[in-house]
Amino acid sequence: MTTLQTTGSKIWSTIKLSLNGEQQDYTQGSIPKAIFLLAIPMILELSLESVFAVVDMFFVSKLGQNAIATVGLTESVITIVYSIAIGLSTAATAIVARRIGEKKPEAAAHAGAQSLLICVIATVILSLAGIFFAAEILRLMGASDEVVHEGVVFTRIMLGSSLVIMLLFLINGIFRGAGQAAMAMKSLWIASLTNIILCPVFIHFFGLKGAAMATVIGRSGGVIFQVYHLCKGSGMLKFRRSHFSWDIPMAKSIIAIAWPATFQFIIASGSWIILTRLVAETGGTAASAGYQIAFRNFVFFILPCWGLSNAAATLVGQNLGAGHVDRAAQSVILTARYNAVLMSFVMLLFLLCAGPIIRVFTTEPDILSYGSTALRIIGSGFIFYAVAMVMSQALNGAGDTKTPTWINFGCFWLFQVPLAYLLAKGFGMHSAGAIMAVPAAEALLALVSWYYFQKGNWKKVKV
Repeated sequence: MTTLQTTGSKIWSTIKLSLNGEQQDYTQGSIPKAIFLLAIPMILELSLESVFAVVDMFFVSKLGQNAIATVGLTESVITIVYSIAIGLSTAATAIVARRIGEKKPEAAAHAGAQSLLICVIATVILSLAGIFFAAEILRLMGASDEVVHEGVVFTRIMLGSSLVIMLLFLINGIFRGAGQAAMAMKSLWIASLTNIILCPVFIHFFGLKGAAMATVIGRSGGVIFQVYHLCKGSGMLKFRRSHFSWDIPMAKSIIAIAWPATFQFIIASGSWIILTRLVAETGGTAASAGYQIAFRNFVFFILPCWGLSNAAATLVGQNLGAGHVDRAAQSVILTARYNAVLMSFVMLLFLLCAGPIIRVFTTEPDILSYGSTALRIIGSGFIFYAVAMVMSQALNGAGDTKTPTWINFGCFWLFQVPLAYLLAKGFGMHSAGAIMAVPAAEALLALVSWYYFQKGNWKKVKV
């Protein structure tokens, strides 16, 4: 057998092992192998979710500018829900990973159950607000009367189903913390494949609201799959009724990690909301629609980058739990290197092929022009996104969620938002100027996150 064949056989064996979902010990052995065993299912998990985001926009775009704007504006607001879900998920991943590294699966299951209780309580308010104030939320985002009239039902369904979004993110965070990345992948694949199948059918029969119905049904299927396997306990985690008895000290520990992580993502998503509004304000509906198509394509390629970053978070948490501090640091450095290489190819793709990519979704000249420009600008910062994500997730995985939160606040609210307004309005660059602030802020975020990671305070955090 040749060297090439041997290498190919090893790679294929690693891929099969990562997808089988067998429990692994990530606190010993080859670090590159540990990264790939976790990253492959995480990348595939998020890739299909990003495929759905693009497919959804493809079908919605056929309904016209108002439908595109509605979906984009609604998704911008839903990022607040995502932020809370990811915040709780971050806390669950950090604590579960630490307990698994300490070889305490019962304590890990207990922590995961407590995070689910907190999730249910937090979601009630969000869902009610979305159901009763959908029209007002769209107007607040700068939507025209026509957009509000056509899209209010879509927005009401999407925001009213916040619990499903929260559970899907949170339970997958629990699985990742336990090293069961394949289980998280399968649940999101169920959700996304169901969405992809139902989306065109429901849009055909129900219009724009059909897209929301398909999304809710798909995500609900994913959650049912998750809950079944949590209760069945085929892996290291097995949830029992006793785990759901309120544990105030544990709840406080989860909240102490979750609230900075939640604000961390609210800060980031809040700045995206402001930029979305600024683009609509300075460029009009065509610019807003073009930006939303570009953003969906950005999400399509950035979610796999999140997959590698999530692998770093799991490795940091489990190795700190096992007392292997140097191994945790080495895992992060290697993951950042792999991520930067991956995203450099995406950057070239966006810079060279922006027009053809946007043309898949629309042939309207104004939207095509705005979308292509936005995609090239956003694409110029992909290497910075890659490094920043890994560094931030590494800190989060260690339970040091406050440091990335302050970094996000400085880079997004004190730098990105003012720069966007300066370029868009002060220098008269309109929507293009607003979008230019995105890669600039990400470059700063990468540098600052790297600095704080190298300082090493995250190694001393107790969870």
